[in-house]
Amino acid sequence: MRPGRLAPVHPAGPDLAPHLPSDGPLRPVPVALPSVVIRASSGRLTPSSPGFPPGRVFGCLRLPSRRFVRAGGIRKDGERVLPGYAVVDVEATGSSSRRHRVVEVAVVQLDAERRVQGEFSTLIDPEGPVGPTHIHGIEPHHLLPAPRFPGIAARLAALLRGRVLVGHNVGCDRAFLAAEFDRAGIAMPDVPTVCTMRLAQESFGAPYGLSLRACARAAGISGWAAHTALGDARASGQLFARCAPEDRGELAEAAAVRWPVSAHMTDADARWIARRAGFRPLAGAGNGDERDRRMVSSGRDGGA
Repeated sequence: MRPGRLAPVHPAGPDLAPHLPSDGPLRPVPVALPSVVIRASSGRLTPSSPGFPPGRVFGCLRLPSRRFVRAGGIRKDGERVLPGYAVVDVEATGSSSRRHRVVEVAVVQLDAERRVQGEFSTLIDPEGPVGPTHIHGIEPHHLLPAPRFPGIAARLAALLRGRVLVGHNVGCDRAFLAAEFDRAGIAMPDVPTVCTMRLAQESFGAPYGLSLRACARAAGISGWAAHTALGDARASGQLFARCAPEDRGELAEAAAVRWPVSAHMTDADARWIARRAGFRPLAGAGNGDERDRRMVSSGRDGGA
């Protein structure tokens, strides 16, 4: 994206770490097998951490169709490396996964030690009404260049493959994702899940309620862009890290799950993801209460 060129407006709130430098250029990473590579500098999350480090999406690779892929790897010392966790959040056009559609999705990847590896976020064309704008802040004109779900299904499956699914009331997010995958002709497998709502109740009680905002308040987490998919996924990931549950075998179980992979991604969808998969406030965008933010590229390029 050329300097000074504005991307579509999106109501993403302030970044959890606005003091950190902006993303650099996209750098494709060679890999032995078709996959999606995500990198981000990261330190171990602690209760005193002010926020998440910035994630960066590298590449949009076409994945082979009609294949089943297992995740994980082997270190030089022979020990198996487990992928970790995928913290997910969706914004939808309504409350029913069967009748309503996903309009925004975000994934924050954590390794087995709950350290941030990367993040992904995109708007999605629901092919109909956008639903409760007063909640998610998304209006129809925000979605004009957005891909439909089949256009990101391969990318999303690669991000979730082999990982434990984490979310606040994660059953709801999983139901919406499974319904969208099903419409795209992909059967989402049954993967282990961890619900931060239940973890927070066990760890902190429920002094303010069980909503994400209430549980985050009980855990001392504040300052994220509520009801944006990336903001809520980050907050859920931070809540998960603070509750620090023991792994009861979910990581190995998730790594063994076989995911079907689709190759359905158009060039336009790939360009959207490469340039706009992440929301950052522009410099001087205002205070944390201002909802209107510019949606900017996650990397710089020389294209239009």
